[in-house]
Amino acid sequence: MNEADKQKNEKIKKMSKSFNILSGDSTDGHGGYGVGTLNLNNITPVFVDVEGGEAAVDMGALHARSAIEKGIKFLKEKEQVPNGRPYWLVWVTVEPVNGGPAYVGVTSCEMTVDREIRRGYKSLPEHVNNMDKSLKRKIIVSHMDDKSKQILKDFLENFDSGMWERADEQLKKDLTV
Repeated sequence: MNEADKQKNEKIKKMSKSFNILSGDSTDGHGGYGVGTLNLNNITPVFVDVEGGEAAVDMGALHARSAIEKGIKFLKEKEQVPNGRPYWLVWVTVEPVNGGPAYVGVTSCEMTVDREIRRGYKSLPEHVNNMDKSLKRKIIVSHMDDKSKQILKDFLENFDSGMWERADEQLKKDLTV
């Protein structure tokens, strides 16, 4: 791991380790202005660093300004970044279920970042579509590699065992390695 990667990992570790769980939806039930807009109050971006073996919350990803993404020009072809470090950006939606918060929507998107050449790969349409699917309570993680699934499962389980216990059974099944 080069020095730039070490510095980025330190920034990631210092970031807030909390999920967005906000209530009081301003568009709830009134049918007026703002109805139908995308509400990001309950979604949290989690990065899985495959090589580093860890996961962390980075709210900057909501606007493609996470510590991992800053200073990187993203290309549309994965082959153009052959030495990229693999990451998964996982959109986690949390909502109240059976008396407490639970993971209800979890979708993952592949990324690679090569700090040396300041280039990376990600599919912006995939990231946006998966964010939307997470908000719609979809579980899309089965395409992740086993190591990444285990990192994500451990992170979600250890973050709050209550949220994990109330989580959708499909998520538990799909993250089982």
